[in-house]
Amino acid sequence: MCVRVCACFIAERSDHPFSNRVNIYLVRRDSFRLCCRFVAVTSNTLTQGCARDYITLDQDFSTMVTNLLFPALPVRCCPWSACCGIGDLRPRTVWLGHPEKKEQRYPRNVINNQKYNFFTFLPGVLFNQFKYFFNFYFLLLACSQFVEELRLGALYTYWVPLGFVLIITITRESTEEIRCYLRDKEVNSQIYSKLSTRGTVKVKSSGIQVGDLIIVEKVLSSSSSSSSSSSGSCFLRTDQLDGETAWKLRLPVACTQRLPTDLLQIRSYVYAEEPNIDIHNFIGTFTREDGDPPVNESLGIENTLWASTVVASGTVVGVVIYTGKELRSVMNTSNPRHKVGLFDLEVNCLTKILFGALVVVSLVMVALQHFAGRWYLQIFRFVLLFSHIVPISLRVNLDMGKMVFSWMIKKDPKIPGTVVRTSTIPEQLGRISYLLTDKTGTLTQNEMVFRRLHLGTVAYGMDSMDEVQSHVFSAYTQTRCDANIESPSTSGYVRKTISSRVHEAVKAIALVHNVTPVYEANGVTDQAEAEQHYEDTCRVYQAASPDEVSLVQWTESVGLTLVGRDQSSMQLRTPTGQILNFTILQIFHFTYESKRMGIIVRDESTGEITFYMKGADVVMAGIVQYNDWLEEECGNMAREGLRVLVVAKKSLTEEQYQDFETRYLQAKISVHDRSLKVATVIESLEMEMELLCLTGVEDQLQTDVRPTLEILRNAGIKVWMLTGDNLETATCTAKNAHLITRNQDIHTFRSVTTRGEAHLELNAFRRKHDCALVISGDSLEVCLKYYEYEFMELACQCPAVVCCRCTPTQKAQIVRLLQERTGKLTCAVGDGGNDVSMIQEADCGVGVEGKEGKQASLAADFSVTQFKHLGRLLMVHGRNSYKRSAALSQFVIHRSLCIATMQTVFSTVFYFASVPLYQGFLVIGYSTIYTMFPVFSLVLDKDVKSEVAMLYPELYKDLQKGRPLSFKTFLIWVLISIYQGSIIMYGALLLFESEFVHIVAISFTSLILTELLMVALTIQTWHWLMIVGELLSLACYVASLVFLHEFIDVYFIITLSFLWKVTVITLVSCLPLYILKYLRRRFSPPNYSKLTS
Repeated sequence: MCVRVCACFIAERSDHPFSNRVNIYLVRRDSFRLCCRFVAVTSNTLTQGCARDYITLDQDFSTMVTNLLFPALPVRCCPWSACCGIGDLRPRTVWLGHPEKKEQRYPRNVINNQKYNFFTFLPGVLFNQFKYFFNFYFLLLACSQFVEELRLGALYTYWVPLGFVLIITITRESTEEIRCYLRDKEVNSQIYSKLSTRGTVKVKSSGIQVGDLIIVEKVLSSSSSSSSSSSGSCFLRTDQLDGETAWKLRLPVACTQRLPTDLLQIRSYVYAEEPNIDIHNFIGTFTREDGDPPVNESLGIENTLWASTVVASGTVVGVVIYTGKELRSVMNTSNPRHKVGLFDLEVNCLTKILFGALVVVSLVMVALQHFAGRWYLQIFRFVLLFSHIVPISLRVNLDMGKMVFSWMIKKDPKIPGTVVRTSTIPEQLGRISYLLTDKTGTLTQNEMVFRRLHLGTVAYGMDSMDEVQSHVFSAYTQTRCDANIESPSTSGYVRKTISSRVHEAVKAIALVHNVTPVYEANGVTDQAEAEQHYEDTCRVYQAASPDEVSLVQWTESVGLTLVGRDQSSMQLRTPTGQILNFTILQIFHFTYESKRMGIIVRDESTGEITFYMKGADVVMAGIVQYNDWLEEECGNMAREGLRVLVVAKKSLTEEQYQDFETRYLQAKISVHDRSLKVATVIESLEMEMELLCLTGVEDQLQTDVRPTLEILRNAGIKVWMLTGDNLETATCTAKNAHLITRNQDIHTFRSVTTRGEAHLELNAFRRKHDCALVISGDSLEVCLKYYEYEFMELACQCPAVVCCRCTPTQKAQIVRLLQERTGKLTCAVGDGGNDVSMIQEADCGVGVEGKEGKQASLAADFSVTQFKHLGRLLMVHGRNSYKRSAALSQFVIHRSLCIATMQTVFSTVFYFASVPLYQGFLVIGYSTIYTMFPVFSLVLDKDVKSEVAMLYPELYKDLQKGRPLSFKTFLIWVLISIYQGSIIMYGALLLFESEFVHIVAISFTSLILTELLMVALTIQTWHWLMIVGELLSLACYVASLVFLHEFIDVYFIITLSFLWKVTVITLVSCLPLYILKYLRRRFSPPNYSKLTS
């Protein structure tokens, strides 16, 4: 008894961030012995699907060896490559089941996405904090207080704020590190079965080595059983690596179909090329030394399976070829960079300006003293004295604000399931200029639906498929006698003609494809029984393209069902239950160059030989017989967003076919120019073919993709689509999604391979204006190699750009070039592992949790469940986060500049003395409990309601130029701070009576009240927490006066004199600003204020 094992499709994908993979060599396992079955799969982290009991290969199995690993997270075993065996990448010889026979050290099959380890955590966090000027400056200030001559007060005045900042940072980093450690541990601890001399043993994912034989089994349940393929072939999907969703056929190594002994007892090895980034080619050999004679067979891409591929249910044994960093998916994935927001860089620039002002003011104060005495010490004392000019609380407030913004995003009920994985850049979402999106699974649902059948004189849509079904049924139920009777009426003749044409079209569609039906038995019933009876409920279609599956499913729905197929025959079932047998004589596979596929079949019942062909209209127009409707109807269907295929046929005599076969076989064995000779022979058949029909298939868009793209367009965001799919599919989807509008011209960049061709095509493109660009990855590579600047300049002027056949590396390169050439912020959106590099390179990476798993989601800064959520994420949360961050930073700077201005006035009046105006707790309390809550409550403010922001995306345009926090607004707030600080200090000096402590009481109270009033005057939409913050701060200050008798005269503050003086000073500092604000809103209102009513 021999239980055949085959790879099959998967319906359920893994929900885990498996990024460690192993490349594995596939073999077949019998009940009593093992026999080699496949060459290679890629995977080292397997998850079993639960909904339909399929399996997902998330590891890099490879002997069909091309390693695709989840690029969601970078694979690192440690910071030192030497210990991992990652030195020079060299070819390798891998002995089956003998990992100890290795010629070199290979990297461990583990993932480690942590930034630090136990020993480097604290030094690393501190270094990352103090490497920035802002934090290093405050560290120097705090350390200077240990010098007696520079000390201005208690040590806690400087160390407590700095310590508070560090505690928050360390807590946040440690939390992220622990979460990352737990995720890595979960992945590295996945258990697998390994075949060894002791039998089957369990091994952790991290313990898998190159040369191990790993057994991958499907979990069986009462509802399903394993399936098999008599040919040993299997299908796979590479969408996690190159974005293509088409199922690809892979073949086993012929010499390993049957082995007479146990797999571990034979002497065989795989010779594999060195690890590289080429995902489209593989070179290797399989050798069995103990054979007589020894067997040596070449391995190529057709013998490989990719990581994250989907295989048939059953049992697979594979030998591990690549692990860790040597996987091609990893080598195509860039390491994630630590993203620093543009807003943070702008704030850092402003703090440098403030520091420059601090140094200038200190030098001026010493100069006014004529540099008397130890003037250099006086400079340092003044720097310490005016250190409030650079607010230490700015970073804390901004970081806490970002945490609040992230929490708001996660808790928004209108975008459920949204996750913020990088809480340091939510305000980046408010300034996006370029959005780069994947196609499959992001804009589309990756579900093909048959929409239209067009016969030239008549077309059938979804609402008229019952007519097609009736025509097919009548074609097989008419008796031979009825078929020979001529109808006396013209109308009857027309009906017969239409019925015949529909039948021929449906029959052609049911035959010209690469679809294979696979049967899964119910319960524990033998699968062969289900296949023998062609059980409809057990049948699953496997194909090299989702388009083909949709076409075959459609023919089944209208009565002509594909029930069986192998490499040499095909079986169709008619509506009456009759089985039609066809012999497959030749098959010509689809290629991106030919844009068509064909098949020659012989009808076993009649002996007729027919050549069927289907392909894109651009190539089929010159192959079919002359007609006057093909071009027009293809254009009409394409404008509806349908993927159009032209179907044709040609009847061949036995002599014609024999002549063709002879010439075809001679061309195939030719050594020189084989491809050209084969194509020439096939083209000899492709003449004057009978046009049968057009088919229209739609790749269904995600929900609300069109309105979301329209919102983004109205917001001034340019959308680029980067996909691994072919040009026709990408263009069709772009039109269907209205990424390219109906009245927009399209410039399809023709394929170029040389510098001269690229130059000519760029010149042709330059002459066009306001048109969308469609370009392939190969042409893009040539243009970027020779004319990078010119191409990017032209592409950035396009309203929309579609890049097809892009590799993951090219996607990341385009993002990087956009950032460098435009200086604008970019956002990348994707759902597959092939999008990870692009997501990590962009200023904001958004992952969509979809059918392709969570790889992109886990690697992204933000994770959403649907593309439509992107509109609210940017228009509402991005806009609010940026405007709130700008307001918060300006108020924190204003708060610090006010007290610094008062200190400057005080020192100037008292003969440039380096004596602090406020000491001890007053200084700390001012920026914490007295004003922190009202100022921080600005993170709840909003200028318009979220519904208004979604309805008028044009409001988003104002933020792209950075106006909420610009040098202009910064200067305005500096002037406000100087005005208010001067009024408060001079007012206190003018109105105080006798004691110095009265100056402190009057000025400090006025300062607190001014800050609270300024927050109240700035707020545009009140929240109950804002009111609580205002009242709580005021209550804290009043209550603390009892304990501040050392600094403030408690008896003085309860007098009427104190009250009127504070009131007058506060009104003079705030009232003029309120009047100016009112006049400005009255005569020059901002855009958003026009909508608030």
